[in-house]
Amino acid sequence: MPLTRKAYRAAILHSIADPAEVGIEASYEYFEDGLLVVDGGKISAIGHASELLPTLPPDIDINHYQDALITPGFIDTHIHLPQTGMVGAYGEQLLDWLNTYTFPCESQFGDKAHADEVADIFVKELLRNGTTTALVFGSVHPQSVNSFFEAAEKLDLRMIAGKVMMDRNAPDYLTDTAESSYVESKALIERWHGKGRLHYAVTPRFAPTSTPEQLTLAGQLLTEYPDLYMQTHISENLKEIEWVKELFPERKGYLDVYDHYKLLGERSVFAHGVHLCDDECARLAQTGSAVSFCPTSNLFLGSGLFNLPMAEKHKLNVGLGTDVGGGTSFSLLQTLNEAYKVMQLQGARLSPFKSLYLATLGGARALRLEDKIGNLQPGSDADFLVLDYNATPLLSYRLKQANNIAETLFVLMTLGDDRTVQQTYAAGALVHQR
Repeated sequence: MPLTRKAYRAAILHSIADPAEVGIEASYEYFEDGLLVVDGGKISAIGHASELLPTLPPDIDINHYQDALITPGFIDTHIHLPQTGMVGAYGEQLLDWLNTYTFPCESQFGDKAHADEVADIFVKELLRNGTTTALVFGSVHPQSVNSFFEAAEKLDLRMIAGKVMMDRNAPDYLTDTAESSYVESKALIERWHGKGRLHYAVTPRFAPTSTPEQLTLAGQLLTEYPDLYMQTHISENLKEIEWVKELFPERKGYLDVYDHYKLLGERSVFAHGVHLCDDECARLAQTGSAVSFCPTSNLFLGSGLFNLPMAEKHKLNVGLGTDVGGGTSFSLLQTLNEAYKVMQLQGARLSPFKSLYLATLGGARALRLEDKIGNLQPGSDADFLVLDYNATPLLSYRLKQANNIAETLFVLMTLGDDRTVQQTYAAGALVHQR
């Protein structure tokens, strides 16, 4: 038998359940001296090195990491490819920020050379930050999605993306029509959905920029291709919510607009949800829809604080999103740093194990991919990270004071960033080395 197997030895940690449902202790597995065995792009074994080593052939290739932690690859459930070039744009709230910065930046993506260049930078940034799966907004141009999927396919990454559908309330140079958005989305679906580890997401930007005709056709695509994703924004900003009420006076509220056009479902992910009410959380949970919690962006744009305890009460699937470029970092470690503060401001706690869950298994569940990614169970795709305890002098010093894995994990999430990610693996292949 050819030796396709490889083993990775270090401390290993992964989520196996939501701490909100089973309690913290039952939510994770930790191996202080662990071994991860990978075969043919999938995980074949995980456990204590002392127990697994005797079961392996003597000539197996073992990568042994000192002062490091292996975790599943991070999952970013909301990010914008075309906004890479305007991260950290100054001084606006959502609606002004879209008009001042976002739309002009997105207008360049009809040009293939530009789209290719940004897709390359974007994929490298994801992998540098340990993100192995992302749910990605393109621009209104099909080229943005083609360029992204071409870059992702070369590395056999599990990625989900879609062309923005936007036929009103945006500059003329950036709108499509209900019909063209349907035709272009369909062509992209036929080309990319299910190819390798790639998936397509129907992507109406948000209710204010789509006519009822366009939302109807978005719902139709979901009916025609039952395993598609759907991604959009909801209840991010109070002025946005008022605008939706003006545009759709016949609907009960913001979520009801999407519900009416049949956009809720098991692969539907709604970004932000900062101002959702109890009834809306219950309806999202009932339909199997998910919310992407984007703390960095919500703070940067002054949008508000996401109520995670309310989502937990309704057993609503929640993933984590960087929301670049409203968010200011590709790093999910940095995003968790902000998520902790968002909870603190509401008098709530965010344990490091719940944080790990949100960045990995929680995101996988939000995307209905928990059988493939988000944990290190045998049979899962070998998407994993090596996090370096000595990535910076301060991190190294601080971690020497940590007494247990909970403290170590929390310090990684407050002091860690892209420098902490020593290696990123996707489907068993090394795709980033610091």
